[in-house]
Amino acid sequence: MVSVTTEYISVGGNRHSAAADWDVQSGILAFGADNNIALWDPRDTSHHGVYSLLSGHADKVTAVRFHRCPSTGTSVLLTGSVDRTIRLWRSDPDNARRFTHACTLEGHEGSINTIAVADGTDIFASGAADGTVKVWRLTLRESSAGEPLKTISMKPRFFPLALSLKRLQTSEDDQSMLLAVAGTTNVVQIYVADNLLVDADFRLGAALTGHEGWVRSLSFTIDRRSKTHDLLLASASQDKYTRLWRVQRGGVAPIALADEDPMLGGMEPTLSNKAHEFEAAGSKYSITFEALLFGNEDWIYTVAWNPDSQRTQLLTASADNTLTIWEPDPVSGVWFSTERMGEMSVQKGSTSATGSTGGFWIGLWSPDGKQVVCLGRTGSWRAWKYDEHAEIWVQALGISGHVRSVNDIQWDVNGGYLLSTSSDQTTRLHAEWLRDGLQSWHEFSRPQIHGYDLNCIDTLGSSRFVSGADEKLLRIFNQPKPIARLLEKLSGFRGSTEDLPDTAEIPVLGLSNKPIGEGVPLEEGGVGSSTTGQPQTTQSALFDLNHPPLEDHLARYTLWPEHEKLYGHGYEISAVAVSHDRTLIATACKASSIDHAVIRLYDTSDWHEIKPSLVAHSLTITSLCFSGDDHYLLSVGRDRQWAVFERNEQDLSSFSLFTSNPKGHSRMILGAAWAPMSEIPVFATAGRDKSVKIWKMEEDTFTCKSTASFKTSVTAISFLPTRQKGSFILATGEDSGEISIYQVENDSLELRNIAVVDKFISPSKTVTQLSWRPASSTEPDGVSDKEKQDGLSFELAVASEDISTRIYAIQNMHL
Repeated sequence: MVSVTTEYISVGGNRHSAAADWDVQSGILAFGADNNIALWDPRDTSHHGVYSLLSGHADKVTAVRFHRCPSTGTSVLLTGSVDRTIRLWRSDPDNARRFTHACTLEGHEGSINTIAVADGTDIFASGAADGTVKVWRLTLRESSAGEPLKTISMKPRFFPLALSLKRLQTSEDDQSMLLAVAGTTNVVQIYVADNLLVDADFRLGAALTGHEGWVRSLSFTIDRRSKTHDLLLASASQDKYTRLWRVQRGGVAPIALADEDPMLGGMEPTLSNKAHEFEAAGSKYSITFEALLFGNEDWIYTVAWNPDSQRTQLLTASADNTLTIWEPDPVSGVWFSTERMGEMSVQKGSTSATGSTGGFWIGLWSPDGKQVVCLGRTGSWRAWKYDEHAEIWVQALGISGHVRSVNDIQWDVNGGYLLSTSSDQTTRLHAEWLRDGLQSWHEFSRPQIHGYDLNCIDTLGSSRFVSGADEKLLRIFNQPKPIARLLEKLSGFRGSTEDLPDTAEIPVLGLSNKPIGEGVPLEEGGVGSSTTGQPQTTQSALFDLNHPPLEDHLARYTLWPEHEKLYGHGYEISAVAVSHDRTLIATACKASSIDHAVIRLYDTSDWHEIKPSLVAHSLTITSLCFSGDDHYLLSVGRDRQWAVFERNEQDLSSFSLFTSNPKGHSRMILGAAWAPMSEIPVFATAGRDKSVKIWKMEEDTFTCKSTASFKTSVTAISFLPTRQKGSFILATGEDSGEISIYQVENDSLELRNIAVVDKFISPSKTVTQLSWRPASSTEPDGVSDKEKQDGLSFELAVASEDISTRIYAIQNMHL
């Protein structure tokens, strides 16, 4: 039985302040990743990162909350999405790390913005872009469900962006509850329910004024310092301030200072001491303004109270790139910031290569209150742990990933690392971290941070790659010495460091990664030149690392210098392929006429274009690939045809059309791949017509020998680079995200399905690219004795539109 396991999932988090939560019970952190929910254990000492993606939502996930049902003790995960639904996921009784979909709740007519749960109850609330808040009751029986109890329309109308639920008293007899609501208004509304056992008749109890911008986050806690266990409500706003409000039992004697102040001229002061009174379950309560926390320079996205009941601490995450911990002075009670993590950005609006990454969107405490994490604009999670001996917060290893569709992936020629490129305008390098018998995958470098969506990539040896984007040219990049040394130190990957550049920078208003010392003089303010001796700074910052780079390093110090640009195309680059001897680059661009649907060849010795261009197609070429011996070049396109070009044996830089098939598929062809070297050339094509075809050379053309049908369009295919026992191994990826492994018999070329990747670990959107990891230890047409006993074992990298980059370990592949 073929075993397929997930070795690595790289995925970025959604930039929504409610789209993540850290479970107190299991220690699992769940966050929205496009239309999926990623599960990660930040306290895992093996650093395996995201271990699972839950798929089911039809659109981006915007709200995530864990909840423990008091009646059953079951841990559930509530997720809201732009698709207007709330999904309920139940934890597996035997494995708390696994969640399965239980039910879907519908009712909202707009995107779900936020979800709040009330500890110790089965009540939760959801706020949406339809201008309403809905209150639900969880019923976890044989069939999990949520019962709608109340719909509250926001008056005056606004969109709720933040909710917080809290019981007024901890006694079982008192079932009264507070619901704080805020959003696209500067007022925090407090709703009161008297008895949730009878009904959920929430009514407006108070409207808290004072903020001067939209309120993005709300959080209740019990004030352990007060003898009466008052409630504290924190509200964070776009006005750069966090406000604290005290909810206490009984009335408050009015203090008439503000009204008598002649300097205010009758206007309501910003720091109002007005007491807001309301009744709940026959008792009187009051809400008063407690404190104003200031010091942030930009919007505050989230507030969170430390779950450790012994510490009264508040965590705020801000767009000024800081994560701040606030706590009251034990003597005076004055609130002040005790710790600031991150970086205060002085270069507002500058390129993300400088570290000005658009701020921190989410800040969360660990269940024990000794670790904090935050999500930045680049989709990466940063982490800090509290060192009790040194009494300082120390940055720890986080996780990272693309935040938009991953469009192409490519292994290094030796399989040492994997390159991925994406519509989020970055190229990322993934490699294994090997230490003390452990191994885990991480992002080791961010070679390219661009101004255009990136579409395709290929390697030019171990220390160079070429990429194409939504611009008319291609760019060549060289690996800098610090990255080569880091890969050798942590991954055991040895590449030549001779003639490698030191490091790179992005000049202000520039798109090219310049080697330090070239282009912009230091005094002119190149981004990387803000510090004297930048090459030394970069090399020392990376050389001293005994772990993969942190997000700070990735964004600042791991760029690859640009070596060359390739011009010639008139539209966005759609495909690129490098010959196996690394002497030629073949490229194509988007096209709607035969004039632009050409293949351009470039000589890597001096980067000149080899003319004339190769002509065969009339629409966009979707894929290019060279045969194993570089004698043929295969192209497929949206015009439903494939074409094979033959290399001139006298002039190795010259190709000419060998044969083409204008009706290769009945719909556009999306993928192509050459089979490993054999006596007679064989290639495969995949199309929108839901089929894969195997073609074999016969005389002066290629003939279709077999066809396999699929449920959806086949968008990516890849042959294992070596034959196994006389057979070819072909991986296929579909529009639905399904991935299959086929055995192609060497003689008949018939396709036999030998494995299908389980849908629970498959991508949830279109597979854009597949790539087998080169295995130098595997001999062509032969395997070792141990492999014969254990079955073949290989690794397959997968890129998808669901923003994930995955690596599967495929074992026990008995042929």
